[in-house]
Amino acid sequence: MTSELTAGGNRALPAGTLTIRVPGPFDVSAIVTGEEGRTSGDGDFVFFNQPSAPGARLEGDTLTVDPARLRPGARRVTVVLSPADARTPLTSLPAPVMTVAGDGGRVLARFTPPRPTDETVLLLAELYRRDAGWKVRALGQGYAEGLAGVARDFGIDVEDDDADPFPAVPTPGSAPAPPSGFDSLPGLVNSRRSRAGVRPVTVDARLAAAARAHAADMAAHGRLSAESPSGTSLFQRVTAAGYAYLVLTEHLVSGPRSAAEFVDYCLAGSERRAAFTDGTFTHLGPGHAVDGAGRTYWTVLWARPYTPAGLEQAVAEVLALTNAERAAAALPPLTADPHLAVAAQAHSADMAGRDFYSHTTPEGREPWDRARAAGAAHRAIGENIACGQRTPAEVVRGWMDSPGHRANILTPGFTHLGVGYAPAGRAGTYWTQLFGGAL
Repeated sequence: MTSELTAGGNRALPAGTLTIRVPGPFDVSAIVTGEEGRTSGDGDFVFFNQPSAPGARLEGDTLTVDPARLRPGARRVTVVLSPADARTPLTSLPAPVMTVAGDGGRVLARFTPPRPTDETVLLLAELYRRDAGWKVRALGQGYAEGLAGVARDFGIDVEDDDADPFPAVPTPGSAPAPPSGFDSLPGLVNSRRSRAGVRPVTVDARLAAAARAHAADMAAHGRLSAESPSGTSLFQRVTAAGYAYLVLTEHLVSGPRSAAEFVDYCLAGSERRAAFTDGTFTHLGPGHAVDGAGRTYWTVLWARPYTPAGLEQAVAEVLALTNAERAAAALPPLTADPHLAVAAQAHSADMAGRDFYSHTTPEGREPWDRARAAGAAHRAIGENIACGQRTPAEVVRGWMDSPGHRANILTPGFTHLGVGYAPAGRAGTYWTQLFGGAL
């Protein structure tokens, strides 16, 4: 049965050769990357002037990928779509439809991305390795700087000369091109981090794509905000682009006309400069856009990718900080409870995934219902939830500053705790504490 994908959706793929086809007036390209989302060189780019690489071959509108034959270390193949006629903007072309077929031609997945606005290139989808198999994820993420901009963000060296084979397509009525000096941002950031003795960050193409799209949205509406007027948040853009984060922070700035000006502005404020020397972050996603009046809007993302170990550490830190507050009030510590933890984690993930924020689910399930369903046998149940806080310290401090949440943390009769954390969704982070005891 064919799986109709929406942006951000994924499905498992069978072993064997895969065929990706996008008919119509488009050029299909592919970029092979490793664990860190970067290429190993120009040979990882498959496009009309270089139609093959180990395990991947392009013929007309069809890309064939054999994951087993990709170069050593390959973990991801990003499918890129651009107009066949570089003079034609994507907005004037019919909606592309991508199909993914397996051996024998059986269609496994189909994806029709949202219609582009001022983007000139689409990151259409990605094939990625998960455990021993491969999956496909629909992206539909736009770029406004042509195929060359995509290639650079994935680590491919593209010469800036008249022979550039990947010209950016000017959109009729679009703003003037931004001034030079934008591409130096990663170097300026890492220079600052080096002086502070902090490891460098690397540009992640998925973060950069989300940042560019968000900056373009801010420029189009003339406002700095983590959420667009349509209701799409920056954090949802990041997730839809295929980047699963554990920690994410952002700079939303307007005005600076070069990377150097942007860095100077951020370093002038204590809160703004914190990310520049924070060793938590390993990836950078820079994006900028210029409005019709020539004003530059910036979205710069700093992130650490999700790992199970990272999630476990964050949850353990919430428990430790909670017990520190209880110790200060001369109360015994809470014991981690695996059943409460399962229920708490599921509730955080549910709030992020279904875009609600409440102790009561849309079906009417309450905290004690979730605790009982997870196997917890405590007679008394209490719950704290929060969203938007970036760190365990921040969320526990927020709960302690709220009388009702503080009361749960300092209830003498509670003896056990489960913690949930989901870094996703409209608010960016969703936290749950589920208390158990015998009141």
